[in-house]
Amino acid sequence: MSDVQAQFSVLRQTTDPAVADAIVQLIEKGEDHELNRVNALDFSKRTGLGEEQVISGFLHASRLGLFELTWNVLCPGCSGVLDAHSTLKSLRNDDYQCGLCACGYEASVDEQVEVAFTVSPRVRRIAAHDPNTLPIWDYFKQIFWSSGVDFNKESFEELSDQVVLDALELPAGEKAVLSLQLPKEFIIVFEPVTHSAHFIDVQGEPTKDRQHLSLMYNKVHAPTGNMTLRPGPLRLSLDNQAGVRVLPSVFVAAEALHHLIGKRKPFLTAKRILSNQTFRDVYKADNLTLDQRLKITSLTFLFTDLKGSTALYERVGDLAAFDLVRAHFHALLDIIASERGAVVKTIGDAVMATFVRPEHALAAGLRMRTAMKTLNDERGKEDLVVKIGIHEGPCLAVMLNERQDYFGQTVNIAARVQSLSTSQEIHLTQPVMESAEVAGILDRASIRPIQKEAALRGIADKLVVYEIP
Repeated sequence: MSDVQAQFSVLRQTTDPAVADAIVQLIEKGEDHELNRVNALDFSKRTGLGEEQVISGFLHASRLGLFELTWNVLCPGCSGVLDAHSTLKSLRNDDYQCGLCACGYEASVDEQVEVAFTVSPRVRRIAAHDPNTLPIWDYFKQIFWSSGVDFNKESFEELSDQVVLDALELPAGEKAVLSLQLPKEFIIVFEPVTHSAHFIDVQGEPTKDRQHLSLMYNKVHAPTGNMTLRPGPLRLSLDNQAGVRVLPSVFVAAEALHHLIGKRKPFLTAKRILSNQTFRDVYKADNLTLDQRLKITSLTFLFTDLKGSTALYERVGDLAAFDLVRAHFHALLDIIASERGAVVKTIGDAVMATFVRPEHALAAGLRMRTAMKTLNDERGKEDLVVKIGIHEGPCLAVMLNERQDYFGQTVNIAARVQSLSTSQEIHLTQPVMESAEVAGILDRASIRPIQKEAALRGIADKLVVYEIP
């Protein structure tokens, strides 16, 4: 059996069999471009397989060496890939610059960091493994723009005719001259390899006199330049001193360009992968560095605690209590994973978990109550009483005690809200209740939350909270 076939065999043992078969089929029969920066959510939609199962499958496939996982920093404007990293540790704290949009962005893991999967060259060699050999528009589609841009082959070709005045491949060390007829539009001379751009505001009366512009590409990202020219002929001189092939392209920055790159589809974000249980289980080594602080603008935290666990040990004895608490943990952890959450840590009898969306956290909380009732009914006693609190807000992803963790006031509030519970009720905060999906869950379950104000230890102001009785 070959090494790759052995990897396929292990994949089928570690992930959903249908997902494993779909991944193997992709590797063996997929076109080259389909194996570069695979969008796991799009793959799920195309195959009809569950998103969580597909994400888990690609994570296991990457861990086995079938794929390479990359963290791509995206421009929120044009969805261009500003930088690609093989590990979270490489994400920078300083701004990433987009030449096409002439803007700088701090990488937020909410929507600006894409997690994608490219087949390993040891498994199958594809064109994107040698990006400098890709034809110019394949480079744009496969390397510059992210997997979230929805390119249709026919519409791309049609719109390219409207968007592109001219483009060429310019080998290292060579020069070229383009003769253009400038329309009365805003023009961008963009080069995707060096991420450099020159902006031309074409205005005024047309001229028959030839205008001139010279651009040189080098190993240092050229600063974004701008100038005003008149409609008419332009001689564009290009000099490539970058040491690699460059792809200068002249775009008309009109509605057609915005339409071309404005069609987006969902992609797997870093925030979602950090709240994925499979990732936390199998990628423990791919943690942040000790001095990294990744901003997350919104994340939902769920805290649980087992009420009266000390008294439980005294009442039923250590051995029986241990088995009961272990059963409680097993139920909670299974529910968290199945509701698209991830366990950050357990502290004594308490659990801290994260969810990308508040409705997933509430669904988990409601299922936890049902699971505890089932365990209690089996014993004929009310030994397991779980207190639950849910809060949503901004936070920092950090490293604490050699583990990827979260820090900030949102985490503190979530932990304190959980302490308000005295029985099996769940407490939610205002940001959670403002979610339309949360309101829908409560409405379908005919649950009427009780609004109240609460003073939380260590929190200056009283908070509006909602008790789910």
